[in-house]
Amino acid sequence: MSSAAAQIDCVEATAYTVPTDAPEADGTIRWDATTIVIAEVRCGDYEGLGYTYTHRAAAALIAKPLRDCLLGADPMDIPRLWQAMRRSLRNIGSPGVGLMAVSAVDHALWDLKAKMLGVSVATLLGRVRDAAPVYGSGGFTSYTVDQLQTQLAGFVELGIGHVKMKVGSQPSDDPKRVFAAREAIGADIGLMIDANGAYTRKQALALMQQFDECKVEWFEEPVSSDDLQGLHMLRQHMPSRTEVAAGEYGWDTWYFRRMLEAGAVDVLQIDGTRCGGFTGFLQAAALAQAYGVPSSAHCAPHLHAHVCSAAPGLRDIEYFHDHVRIESMFFDGLPELRHGELVVDVGRAGLGLTLKKQDIDAYRV
Repeated sequence: MSSAAAQIDCVEATAYTVPTDAPEADGTIRWDATTIVIAEVRCGDYEGLGYTYTHRAAAALIAKPLRDCLLGADPMDIPRLWQAMRRSLRNIGSPGVGLMAVSAVDHALWDLKAKMLGVSVATLLGRVRDAAPVYGSGGFTSYTVDQLQTQLAGFVELGIGHVKMKVGSQPSDDPKRVFAAREAIGADIGLMIDANGAYTRKQALALMQQFDECKVEWFEEPVSSDDLQGLHMLRQHMPSRTEVAAGEYGWDTWYFRRMLEAGAVDVLQIDGTRCGGFTGFLQAAALAQAYGVPSSAHCAPHLHAHVCSAAPGLRDIEYFHDHVRIESMFFDGLPELRHGELVVDVGRAGLGLTLKKQDIDAYRV
């Protein structure tokens, strides 16, 4: 279809809530379900599919005002549509649910454009790598030690070379849980921890001395990601092997710029389901590259596989337990995990995903 004849004629969004397979918690909250909002954008016989993980309110924002920005527009002009959607949220509020709604639609627009051109999204964006490495992520603080060890060891059995666990709910228990994790995965697998901002600065410093005995390589949000001064200070005092990571709550380039200017992180986390989709992700990745800081994709692994095939300076993708499970339940055609890397099938147009509508209808909200 030529761009001159192309007009978006339908925009829809649906929210689904999926219970977890076991109680889950991290250093600051507990949860028992995850909501995925799926956006569909159509142009004639072509349909683009995208999604985000957020509150179901995002579906209402896609219905209005975002739909009004898209109907009748040329789907090839994604930068123009992205800016229009951002402007439409000015008086509603962009950070949070607003940008998560934009993210779902942006993913759908890239899927639509790639399908109309007959190429994969990864090919359309322009690949710099054939596969994107992942790290296994879960290890919730609500898990027993046996559950923790079983899950992390399971990631290793899949050929994944790095695993991450949650800490912070009970700081006094964290050292023995980290030791148990190291015991389960062996000496040669990278061990990462995520406090979700639960510690004070002094707690993080004191505990890191114990965690270093287990060769912890990554300390995510040891303090709040809003405490840029604290993150910078902790970076200066971490063992040389341990990277400080944060950024998963970044909404726009202003947020990421402040974090990078503060010297707050060794690795910048970027979440395309929060920062405006693939369009926002690539902006943040380019900014990180300009500062000489590697980037890491937060959650939504099968979605991020496409943009991470194209993103400069990528370290890895978070292969997050909840999202791996939901994406496997909801979609056929997911990128394949091979030897610890996600591989996009570039022979499939768009994201290559097919929604299992009949299988998931029970989760609709």
